Amino acid sequence: MTPTHARPRDIDSSLLRGWPLPMPSSEGDKETRGHVLILGGSCDMPGAVILAATAAMRAGAGKLTIATGRSVAQLVALAIPESRVLGLAENAAGGFTVEAVAALDPLADKINAILVGPGMQDEAATARLVHALLPRLEGSDTSVLLDAEAMGAILRAPAAGGANDEDPVNPPFRFNVPVLLTPHAGEMAHLTGIDKDAILAAPDRHALEAAQRWNAVVALKGARTVIAAPDGTLWQHEGGNVGLATSGSGDVLAGIIAGLAARGAGLAQAASWGVALHARAGERLAERLGRLGYLARELPDEIPALMEQAAGDPADAADGLSGSFAGGVKGGT
Repeated sequence: MTPTHARPRDIDSSLLRGWPLPMPSSEGDKETRGHVLILGGSCDMPGAVILAATAAMRAGAGKLTIATGRSVAQLVALAIPESRVLGLAENAAGGFTVEAVAALDPLADKINAILVGPGMQDEAATARLVHALLPRLEGSDTSVLLDAEAMGAILRAPAAGGANDEDPVNPPFRFNVPVLLTPHAGEMAHLTGIDKDAILAAPDRHALEAAQRWNAVVALKGARTVIAAPDGTLWQHEGGNVGLATSGSGDVLAGIIAGLAARGAGLAQAASWGVALHARAGERLAERLGRLGYLARELPDEIPALMEQAAGDPADAADGLSGSFAGGVKGGT
């Protein structure tokens, strides 16, 4: 196994310019820019999926489908007119039933990236849904991103009886094909059983060990964000402002990453670029509005111009891209 004390690579302007995002040709249509599916939302938190979906489009995805609860599907459709919206059956706790997989199955061969989790409720139901979806996506080129409640699939791995028979007492679950997980320290503590303060004291080690144990790219979010790959590669992104630690910020970050993955970026590249762009958007808003009080829904509008600048504007080379406070408070993503 690769040592878990690799020196992290800084996610700065130089790294990003040497790791360019996939770009569609000038003759390409929306299909060539990638199709992203955002699966999430609930009657209590429809805004999370709206934020993530908006961010995915601002990151350059060409097509967008949102799958959310039937109780809020019309609201979401009106908020995101660029999207196709599917209404899924909900249970009494606000989660989705496993029957939702049948509604999503026709899309499985048509999407380039799927983000599961923003605004979802009922961890057990969400885990069952994730484990029912994953086998359908294996063998495809679809990038899978699990955020928020969907990360609980690690704690409720499917038992021998099948995907509907989750076993919460036999972690950890190991993915057959790498996915991306985006926990903050509190969520990482929940997923690993390790004290939050211990994770904050050694984020590199815990991110790398989790990445190798779960076969996942792990983006451990914070003032210093650490991204770890299963092969032991480690990236870091430091700095930023506390304004990013606000409700909905994590949903925006997840959406940016999903949009980049839909365009063809690998999971580690999409996460690295996403963290940098998200943080830089916060810096731009802080310059105009102040460090406290800007809103998560204002972040996506900054992304298109920042992508172009980060890709190669020489005048921007000296500007360090700041770190991410994305989702720093549990429940505030």
